[in-house]
Amino acid sequence: MEKEKELNEVCEECEKREESVTQNLVMHGYKICNSCKLSKTLFPI
Repeated sequence: MEKEKELNEVCEECEKREESVTQNLVMHGYKICNSCKLSKTLFPI
C-alpha cells in the first residue's frame, strides 16, 4: 500500500498529476514535476 502511495505521479508542490513526477523520483529522489523542478532550480527559496 505504501509503495502505491509513493508512485502515484502527483507532484508534492503543485498537486498536479504528471508522468515526470515518477521519473524525477527515480532520478533525483524528489517527488516533483518538471515545472516545479525548474522553478526550484531558478528560485531555490
